[in-house]
Amino acid sequence: MQEFEITTEYIELNKLIKLMFWTETGGQANQAIEAGVVKVNGQTELRKRNKLRVGDVVLFDEELSVKIVSHHQP
Repeated sequence: MQEFEITTEYIELNKLIKLMFWTETGGQANQAIEAGVVKVNGQTELRKRNKLRVGDVVLFDEELSVKIVSHHQP
């Protein structure tokens, strides 16, 4: 599982998917979310701008995963 470090309180789901290069564009990220291929903490997530915080785990298309971590963790 990969880790994605945030320096703010949260990151929106569709932005994370694009930044992870799981899709080429934000529009494709939104389509993937609408299609139900994205899970957050084990639950299918349909909110494109769901706010992800430290500790959240995102699963994309049942094969790619990332955990949100804090910039301040040692």
